[in-house]
Amino acid sequence: MTEPDLFDVETATLELARKVLAQESLDAVAYRSALGDLIKDYDRLLREMRRLIRRSDRAEREMNELNAQLQHLTEQLDHKAKHDALTEVFNRGAIFERARNHLQNGPLSVIVLDIDLFKSINDQFGHPAGDSVLQELSGRLVGTLDGVGEVGRVGGEEFVILLPARSLADAIVSAEMLRQAVADRPFAILPQRRVTASFGVSHSKTAGRFEDAYARADQALYDAKRQGRNCVVHAGA
Repeated sequence: MTEPDLFDVETATLELARKVLAQESLDAVAYRSALGDLIKDYDRLLREMRRLIRRSDRAEREMNELNAQLQHLTEQLDHKAKHDALTEVFNRGAIFERARNHLQNGPLSVIVLDIDLFKSINDQFGHPAGDSVLQELSGRLVGTLDGVGEVGRVGGEEFVILLPARSLADAIVSAEMLRQAVADRPFAILPQRRVTASFGVSHSKTAGRFEDAYARADQALYDAKRQGRNCVVHAGA
């Protein structure tokens, strides 16, 4: 089965014009008639081409818009997959993966922290207040680091901070700055209650195991709790 010719009228007119041109004995009227048919059908052909081009341009614009929406949706899904819904910092899986990647390329200092007596905040003021504290704490951590490190929430009130290529001494200084950022200013939701956090710090060389670095920083955090909370303890070189 042959495909239909969208321009069969123009094709037939063109073929008739060729036949007229081949006949040398025809008079001017016949030539003018053939030329008139050509002009009429060529005009229709131009209109049809313009319509098709406009339709094609519109389809291309719609396709570009759909592609942009798809790209935006993909970025949103990727962001949600890697970030904690409440605090907008990295979630546990993402921050652990980034830590392992950093250790493949260089040394890494790790800070583990959690809010002191956080359960009492939830019990006394309610979980919405506790959520607000977590959100403000995350903002203070990110703002204090000012792009130097990466922050992740690993569960409840516990956070992990990665400092790639930073020495243990630098990490201890950063942890102390973060401790002060938490403790020195009241939280908006709890102006009447002081909120503090305890910090544990460790350092690993290139190609070290993040699980070991995390465990040592977590043990240092536990030691900070035993020493009275609201302090920084490091796990040694």
